[in-house]
Order: sequence, then C-alpha cells, then structure tokens
Amino acid sequence: MTITESGGSQDAGQQTAEADNTAPAPEAPPSPRPKPSAARPKPGPAPRPVPRPSTPAAAPVVNTVPSSDPHRFGRVDPDGTVWLITASGERTIGSWQAGDAEAAYAHFGRRFDDLQTEVVLLETRLASGAGDARKIKSAASTLADTLPEAHVLGDVDALAARLAAIVEQAEGATQQEKARREELRAANTARKEALAAEAEDLAANATQWKAAGDRMRAILDEWKTITGLDRKVDDALWKRYSAARETFNRRRGSHFAELDRERAGAKQAKEALCERAEALCDSTDWGPTSGLFRDLLTEWKNAGRASKDVDDALWQRFKAAQDRFFAARNAATAERDAEFRANAEAKEALLAEAERIDASDVDAARAALRAIGDKWDAIGKVPRERTADLERRMRAVEKKIRDAPTGGVDPEAQARADQFRERAEQFERQAEKAAAAGKTKDAEKARANAEQWRQWADAAADSLSRKR
Repeated sequence: MTITESGGSQDAGQQTAEADNTAPAPEAPPSPRPKPSAARPKPGPAPRPVPRPSTPAAAPVVNTVPSSDPHRFGRVDPDGTVWLITASGERTIGSWQAGDAEAAYAHFGRRFDDLQTEVVLLETRLASGAGDARKIKSAASTLADTLPEAHVLGDVDALAARLAAIVEQAEGATQQEKARREELRAANTARKEALAAEAEDLAANATQWKAAGDRMRAILDEWKTITGLDRKVDDALWKRYSAARETFNRRRGSHFAELDRERAGAKQAKEALCERAEALCDSTDWGPTSGLFRDLLTEWKNAGRASKDVDDALWQRFKAAQDRFFAARNAATAERDAEFRANAEAKEALLAEAERIDASDVDAARAALRAIGDKWDAIGKVPRERTADLERRMRAVEKKIRDAPTGGVDPEAQARADQFRERAEQFERQAEKAAAAGKTKDAEKARANAEQWRQWADAAADSLSRKR
C-alpha cells in the first residue's frame, strides 16, 4: 500500500520523511488521543464540511504540548485524499493509501504535534530570555512560511497566530537587546577613551617610571577585557593607546640611557676623587690638608651618583682615606692639647710667682718680671680657651709694676712701650687663629708682625730701665 501527499506517491517505508516539508521536531509527551467524533464516511461523494476556524490568539507558554484532535481540522475522503480545513478554506495535504482513515488522522496529527512542539520551544526560549531574539524571530518567520504547504492536520491558524506573536515579541526583544548593546557599546567606548587618555598622560608627564610602567601594563590588561565596540572606533582607540605606550617606552628608555651616562661620569669623577684623597691621607700639614679634604667632600657631593653598588664601594674607599688622615690629625691634636695643657699649668705657676713680686722696690720688681717674662715666652702656647685669661692676669702684673712710683719715668714713653707689647700680643692671637684654620701664610705673616712688635716693646722697656 502507498501514501500520496499533494498528488504524489511514495513507498510506504519512505512516506513520512519525503512528505514532511518542515525540519524534524522533538516528539511531544504522549497523551491520550480522543476518539473520532464521527464514523468513517461511506464510499461516494460527501458534502464538503463548513470550516470551523479558531480565534487567533497568542498561545500561553506551557511546559508540555498536548496532542491536537486531527478530526476537528481535516477529513479523509474514501479515496484516501486528505484535506486540511483552515479559516481560508480547504486544501489537500496528501493521499493516504497505507491503511484506514484513522491511521491517516494519526499520521498527519503527529506531524502537526511536531510543528506545535517547535512553536512551544520558541515560545519558551523567548520567555526565558536565554536565546537570541533575532534568531528566534528568524526561526519563527521561517516556520510560519512553511505552514501554507505543511502536510499536517491540526489548528494551523492558531499555530500561525502564535508564530506571529512570537515574531512580534521577538522584534520588541530585539529592539531592547539592541538598545542594551548600544548602551553597553557607549559605556565600553567611554572606558577605553578614558584608558587611552590616561595612557597619553603617562606618556607625556610620567617620571615615576616603575609605577607608570606597572600602570601601563594594567591598562592593557583592562583593555583586553572590554569588548563590543564598533570596529572602527575600537581600532582608533587602540592606535591612541599603542602610540602612547610607544612614546612612554621611548621616554623611559631615553631617561635610563641618560642615567647610565650620568652614572658612568659620576663613577669616573669619584674614582679620581678617591685617588686624590689617598694621596693626601698621610699628610701631616694638618690645617691645609683639612681644608683640601673639605673641598674634596664638596666635589664628591656634586659629582652625582653612580650605580648603588659602585657608589657604595667608591664611598668606602674615599672615606677610608679621609678617616686615615683625620685619625692621624686627631692623634696629633690630642698630643698637642696635652702639651698646651702642661704649658698652661707652667704659666699658672709663673703667674703665681709674678703676682707675689713686691713692687716697693721697683728695679728689683722689674728685673724679676723680666725674668718671669723670658720664661713665659719660652713655655709656648696654651689651650685657646685659656689664652685670654692668662694674658689678662700677666698684663695686670705688668701694669702694677709699671705704675709703681719710680722717680722720673716719662709717662708717654711708658705708654708707648705698653702699646708695643699689646700690638705684639694681638698679632700672636691672630697667628694662632690662622694656624687653627689652616691658613699657613696668614699665620706666618702674623707671627712675623708679632715678633717685630715684641722687639719694639722690649727695646722701649730697656730704654725706660736705663732712664731710671
């Protein structure tokens, strides 16, 4: 036996696949099929039934698809011709020769159920929002286009209405989805524009190279996570970021190249300073050499920095030479200070002796004072902080004896002799200060002046003694 659909005939084993104009759909869950509402028509022409159209309405989304009653939407003629009844009239969907009419109803009813299952799936995907609305709309439109030629028995009009509702709802969802995409595209474009502007600012102004380099890499990582932009806009923004990164890398490379040159120059300069310091470290000319070391340290500070390990090693070398000189100078100074303290004690003893001189015998007092003065000069220097006090006390003794009544001493000559001695003492103090400051030439000049004034003072004192 064979089945023909829309005027064709096929072998019974191939009838279902070749007669179906739609893609295979999942089988609906089985449910009891109602009994036919009328007996099978007798042979002979039968009156054409009046179509009973369904009211078009959007079908609610359900989880299961009940089987439809093919008897309500079609008929099978005694000769096997199968008719589909729709609101627009009747059309033949095939010729059934493979069994009785009930088998035809069951066969074409199952095909309608398959179509209905596809519609339910589209409704479910659209309602859940899980599918692409544009694809759902396209699938619904394609399925709707097949209904006029579909070889099925069922409420095709209701199915067409549901598909139209799906298309309409999908169109609205598509517009909403498009608006969301546009909003997301605008937001992502703004994010990339901000990142590109930040990269350009770093490229132009950054000087904290490590932090800026880390931020450049972070910008790139964030950039890769931002998608959905217009291709041309995305390409233009990428060119901005890429150019900024290239500018930053050039500036950073130039900075470190210049830094390497500066470090090499600093290394060379500091090596020369180390050699000069090492040449001075054994000097015993304490004052001038101390000044030279101060000058070397100033040059060191102005020489810049080499790389850390090199700079540290050179500083240790320079400091070792400096420490060696100042350790020797401090030892010599300590020895000199001990000598000066001993000198101060000796002058203290002479002062005590001078302060006990009896001024009643002027000649004897002056002779004793001259003897003490010779010993005083021979003792040498005392600590600087003791000099003024000791000299003040000696001047007081000299004044006491000078002012003692003598009978005929010229006051002007005496004042001149005292003035010479004071000038000599002033130059001696200048010589001590210059020597302490490392000014050798100034110290020598002051000593020469002091010696000259001391000679004049001694000559004036001798002249006064002879007049007495």
